Amino acid sequence: MNFLSIDCSTDISSLFLKTQTKTFSKILQSDKYSNDLLMIQILDFFRKNQVGFEDISEILVNQGPGNFSGLRGSLATAKGICLSTKLKLSGYNTFLWACSNFFDKKDSIYSLVHFRDKYFIKKFNKKLIAASKETEVTEEEIIKNYENKFKVIAKSAIKYFDKKILKLSNLSIVDLDHNQLEFLKSKDLLDSNSIKPLYLS
Repeated sequence: MNFLSIDCSTDISSLFLKTQTKTFSKILQSDKYSNDLLMIQILDFFRKNQVGFEDISEILVNQGPGNFSGLRGSLATAKGICLSTKLKLSGYNTFLWACSNFFDKKDSIYSLVHFRDKYFIKKFNKKLIAASKETEVTEEEIIKNYENKFKVIAKSAIKYFDKKILKLSNLSIVDLDHNQLEFLKSKDLLDSNSIKPLYLS
């Protein structure tokens, strides 16, 4: 699977490109969220690595949760590219992405995200099928109700989590690896129908 992944969900946005023989990645400037500027950065990224849209078959875009402008701009850009190039488009979210290493390894997985000074949790079963909606929880609820549950937090987000949560048992801090998106796609876990931003209140 050859693809471009666009992740503008956080203040550290990124592009990841996988072709048959190589992978390339680039960190984007956090203030470059407009469609036109993002498209320019994508074109520069392809040109620098001597790759064309004909070298990939799909674009994967992070649906969130995250920055409103970043999500809206990246989804619009991804959809525009796919319409003009006939590439496939799939979406993923950070809750699922953080669980990708634990497919068939845990009966239940609770994915924790910190967004706008709030904590949110989502439960997945062992096949990484969502077993609940995204739910807002307090720090106290996490400590009291999820101490013995298997939990995952993205390493890039630990600076937003209280130290009490980071010291809980059964907690795995994971790297968000773009290569795992190919695995999620192979298990038909990505969104390929109504691809829209995941906004949390």
